[in-house]
Amino acid sequence: MPANKITKAVIPAAGFGTRLFPTTKVVKKELFPVIDKDGSTKPVILLIIEEALSAGIEEIAIIVQPDDKPFFKKLFKRPPSAALFEKLTPENQKLSKYLVDIGDRIKVITQDKQEGYGHAVYCAKEWVDSEPFLLMLGDHIYSSKEKKSCARQVLDIYEKVNQSVIGLTTVNSELLHKVGCVTGTWQEQSILSVTQVFEKPSVEYARSNLRVDGLGEDEFLSIFGLYALTPAIFDCLEDDINNNVRMKGEFQLTTCLDVLRQRAGVTGYVVQGKFYDIGMPDAYLQTLIDFRNRE
Repeated sequence: MPANKITKAVIPAAGFGTRLFPTTKVVKKELFPVIDKDGSTKPVILLIIEEALSAGIEEIAIIVQPDDKPFFKKLFKRPPSAALFEKLTPENQKLSKYLVDIGDRIKVITQDKQEGYGHAVYCAKEWVDSEPFLLMLGDHIYSSKEKKSCARQVLDIYEKVNQSVIGLTTVNSELLHKVGCVTGTWQEQSILSVTQVFEKPSVEYARSNLRVDGLGEDEFLSIFGLYALTPAIFDCLEDDINNNVRMKGEFQLTTCLDVLRQRAGVTGYVVQGKFYDIGMPDAYLQTLIDFRNRE
């Protein structure tokens, strides 16, 4: 196996889902239903895992709150009761067995205290060990414009450049306050040498500091939600945690990505595809419509 081949994926799913309250008081947003294009109803986390598997990932860690661990283990580790199984259609009986098979590849890790996205990623340090890994958001699902999945595209770039890769997409200025952004210089089509990573910039800051050649006046490169990371990211996160460096009270990933960039270099890749965000009510509604009807 090549030294830089990525076989592990990490999916943080330990947030509170406050923007989807009160539903998230009883159902984790990662377990919300989405109808796939074949008509099957799948929880969001399964669609994310299938994205990882499509990219050749062999092992997956899901980071969850302690109280939520039984829900994820029930989904992937325990078959339904005999009474329920008998009531399932033949197609859903196959799906039930498929879930248990997937469960053999899944490790459920707890984040005992919710201290931000960066802290959730850090909880996977021991499991990841000294390997590079694929990091996936727990509230994004993906659709590729190519034969290769979005995750596979990012991993292919990682294997090519042999340094951490941030998946990117283009956004207009009105969305800047919601996203992490990057700037840099193009190495070739869709591949960027990143020179800055910045979390939720103001429009004024972005126009002055985050412009990228070839984009429109009010267009910027934002983080897509897929990352191929070297284990050096854990050193950056550990420094922030040990020194209590927080942003808005939490340990962030984006600031550590910029430190990683300074220490080892980071490549950006404009993913040929789109993501569907289920983390906000209107976006979730649109996902239900668009994801079912995608080509």
